[in-house]
Amino acid sequence: MAFISAEADNLTVLNLFGAKSAAAQEKLLTTMRGIIDSADFPGWISSTLFGGIAEPGTANYIQWRSAEDLQNRYHGEKFQREIVPLFDELATSVRLLQTEVVFTRRRAGLDAIEIGPDHDHFTVLAVMGVAPDDQQELVDLFAQEDDWLTGFPGYLSNSILRGTDGTFVVNFAQWESQAAYDVFHTLPEQERPEDVRKTRLRARSLLTSHEYNTYRPVHTRSAAPAAARS
Repeated sequence: MAFISAEADNLTVLNLFGAKSAAAQEKLLTTMRGIIDSADFPGWISSTLFGGIAEPGTANYIQWRSAEDLQNRYHGEKFQREIVPLFDELATSVRLLQTEVVFTRRRAGLDAIEIGPDHDHFTVLAVMGVAPDDQQELVDLFAQEDDWLTGFPGYLSNSILRGTDGTFVVNFAQWESQAAYDVFHTLPEQERPEDVRKTRLRARSLLTSHEYNTYRPVHTRSAAPAAARS
């Protein structure tokens, strides 16, 4: 199992792969399951794999002890010689996003934010480009108290991840179902509280880009504690 927490001092990497079709997505998922199940890299903590819903593709939510451990993995001969060409062959696009979790919010009564197929939550992942000078303001906007959101039917949690290069912010959200999220997502602006509308308007004004997809969790695996520390 894997958990999201702003208190954990880990590096979080989001590997986002595009795919041509549902069949190509399944090939990516099969390949990634194999890599996750054989993972024994120093500093690797967990990997949770998601399959795209709105658009074909995959997302891999990976937790590492440090950026140094990640670089040792990515610069390794096997990764460069075997894994990179394989993904280039299977995917239409590849994004490797290094982030840190800076804020989490969850529905009352939800003790922790767990990700994985044991909790088949409808997952929404938005990557928002931002100028480095505006990144902290965007984070602060999303980190405000929002009783309206936490009380919205079907809402479970959302986590804000800050790109370590200063150029993007990620909103990783969980909902009970796609139907519940669709009600929230399509709600007319005038039916949202005034303070929420103002926050959304200001946030949109800061964005330089916006990428979005919805997912289902399909696989997860975590290292033994001793392995993650080695």
